[in-house]
Amino acid sequence: MDFDLTDEQRMLSESVNRLVTDAYGDFEHRKGYRAAPRGFADANWQALAEMGLLGLPFDEADGGFGGGPMETMIVMEAFGRGLVLEPFLATVVLAGGLLRRAGNEAQRAAILPSVVEGSMVLAFAHQERQARHDLHDVATTARRDGAEWVLDGAKGVVLAGDSADRIIVSARTAGARRDREGISLFLLDPATPGVTRRGYATQDGLRAAELVLEGARVPADALLGHEGQALPLIELVVDEANAALCAEALGAMDVLRDLTVDYLKQRQQFGQAIGNFQALQHRAADMLVATEQARSMAMYAAMMVQSGDAAARRTALSAAKALVAKLADQLGKDAIQLHGGIAMTEEYKAGHYFKRLTMLGTIFGDVDHHLRVVVAAGGLPEAV
Repeated sequence: MDFDLTDEQRMLSESVNRLVTDAYGDFEHRKGYRAAPRGFADANWQALAEMGLLGLPFDEADGGFGGGPMETMIVMEAFGRGLVLEPFLATVVLAGGLLRRAGNEAQRAAILPSVVEGSMVLAFAHQERQARHDLHDVATTARRDGAEWVLDGAKGVVLAGDSADRIIVSARTAGARRDREGISLFLLDPATPGVTRRGYATQDGLRAAELVLEGARVPADALLGHEGQALPLIELVVDEANAALCAEALGAMDVLRDLTVDYLKQRQQFGQAIGNFQALQHRAADMLVATEQARSMAMYAAMMVQSGDAAARRTALSAAKALVAKLADQLGKDAIQLHGGIAMTEEYKAGHYFKRLTMLGTIFGDVDHHLRVVVAAGGLPEAV
């Protein structure tokens, strides 16, 4: 199998890495972006739009470029290298992935051009406190009342939820809390009466929000896709998000490994660089092996997310996420230990990479959750 990038993909990689280096090459710039009102730089968001990255996965008919999972992997890997704060995952991969598949022509025309041009941020509100990582566990409800839907419930850790101009909300229109059937999607204006959102910074410096819905009314045409049949689409988009997160983790691991190796070459002890000690060289070699394993799994995830077999896709993505998260955790711990106390300071960027890697390992399922998925499926699909 050919794992080489096409000429177009190489050009994309060079362009997005150059953009990230220009914006985030000086780590002090990132600290300034975090202090902005929305937790990221509007100028950077516009730069992503001007390069066409915000329209990457959307169909040309919707103003996009028709890119696939490999193109998303290239972008997310570069974002991982720079610890990019802009809400590409929330807007383009998650909410955008739902809208481009479930939205009708009118809904797509009303939202996607604004996303592509960088004037609109989207978010996907699905996670609930009692659900852990089970995507089918939805307690939020939606009931018809004349020409409107009435939403009640609460959503947690809505990525970019405090800056989103529109939020796609999952709610149960039928069935019991843990039924697979009966889940629907709704396009919500967060300014709607009955909607309360509380934004906050996450441990890795990004932003999220808690969302409370108390009799929030949305029009009938706010429904995305077919009523009660949203779960398979949610699972697909979350799998795509996990593939993107694997790629982002790979980029962060690359940089954190290089930072550590450079530090081992510079830090002097007992009259020589500590990188001369064989035991530390072995640790650095283990970090290289972990990074290359993560690279293979990120590529595997990007390929398998296109599988037409939903069960095989879910199992493969869980396997990839579990292994990448485990490798990232070990590499991060090694990097912190080899750096010593300096890695724990706010001024030095190694600790920030470790924080982001830790968060990436928990978003949409931690290692234990994904291992249970793989075990329940009897292992990886035979076709792989």
